[in-house]
Amino acid sequence: MREIGRQRRLRRLVTIGLAAMVAIAVGGSLVATQAKAASTRPAAPKLGLIRQFFGTTTNPQTGRPATVWRYTLFNNRGMRVQIITYGATVQTIWVPGRGGPADVVLGFKTLADYVKFNSPPVAPTTGVYFGETVGRYANRIAKGVFSLNQPGQGKVTYTLPVNNGPNALHGGIVGFGNMIWADQPVFLPGAVGVQLTLNSPNGDQSGAAGSPGCPNGCTGYPAAIRVVLTYTLNNANQLVLRYTTTNLSRNLNTILNLTNHSYFNLAGESSFPGSAYHQQILINANRYTPTDTTSIPLGFNASVFGTPFNFTRFFPMGARIADVSAPDNSPGFNQLLEAQGYDHNWVLNPQTPGTTGPLGLNLCAIAVDPGSGRHLVVWTDQPGVQFYTSNFLTGTLVGISGHAYRQGQAYTFETQHFPNSPNQPNFPSTELNAGQTQNTTTIFAF
Repeated sequence: MREIGRQRRLRRLVTIGLAAMVAIAVGGSLVATQAKAASTRPAAPKLGLIRQFFGTTTNPQTGRPATVWRYTLFNNRGMRVQIITYGATVQTIWVPGRGGPADVVLGFKTLADYVKFNSPPVAPTTGVYFGETVGRYANRIAKGVFSLNQPGQGKVTYTLPVNNGPNALHGGIVGFGNMIWADQPVFLPGAVGVQLTLNSPNGDQSGAAGSPGCPNGCTGYPAAIRVVLTYTLNNANQLVLRYTTTNLSRNLNTILNLTNHSYFNLAGESSFPGSAYHQQILINANRYTPTDTTSIPLGFNASVFGTPFNFTRFFPMGARIADVSAPDNSPGFNQLLEAQGYDHNWVLNPQTPGTTGPLGLNLCAIAVDPGSGRHLVVWTDQPGVQFYTSNFLTGTLVGISGHAYRQGQAYTFETQHFPNSPNQPNFPSTELNAGQTQNTTTIFAF
């Protein structure tokens, strides 16, 4: 009975939260109501941003020293977000709670730590990717090989650096998270932000035979592309991520799968080890993509029902993460053992009126921390989400507050297309054809 009561309270909280967010997003009366109530309180800080020097490091694209900037975005509800131009990376997200504000994402204190640990360009070490923008292809491509039909050429095979067992992970050895993005502040009615731009050349991630991850040489990704990522923060406590990517080539198609790799812990990144295991998780997905022993999808979508992968209602993150005796609807081996926890792609359910939220996006996931009262709602237009429970943090990395990060310290909601889609014709396509522009949006709403 106690568990049923807790589930009801959580559902009530989320229902109220979703209604409020939707009302704000569509310009409902809630804004006016809040403004009236706020008139009796001390004046709150206004929306704003600060741009500060964060350090200098080598730009991989030029080989020359370049300045890295940090943007601090803040709103009138006490939320603050810090974003650095190295890797278009979310460094901190401060959110109010019962015990005061807390930073709810994992991160590093210095630029030197990001360069050394986040996604170091040395195979086979792939780093942890705290908060960074992952591309060109988030998640894994089997054996670092894929083929595309090219105008006037037919099918062409491309090879990428292998940096995660036998596979290519998160774009390559020197991916988008290693780049220094061009920046520009953004001021919009009701929101502030930063626009970050990166040009990726034809052959990005190519390498000569014998270079890291490329024993036989790597062609890299075809086509030159431009990525414009805009982060904005509004007074509804919504951090909006808009990606606009243009294929600049006239005669080359390419593949694209971008995501943000923030690790969330709503109790705070400095909270006690294991605190994330107690947080309640809901994922709007009836199916997931089981993987082989190298984390490549087996090619079919399995039902989550009757398995520890069922988050269609709220469960604590750690409630079933060790239940390797439970079925997982995959053949031959146990998914939780192979991944050391959750590190899988969930296939988001088709959008319905009941799951449609701000900007017309589909509900992806919800996380709730009962202790602090903080909750996170993720909205997206992407077909999948990689839910990863920081299984490979081993206590060797020191975070921004001086605490060591351990397994289960946090979790990711990497909104995305599916892993290895270029080699899985039954998965949603990740092709970006010559001259085309792709627009995608994800919202992290607190």
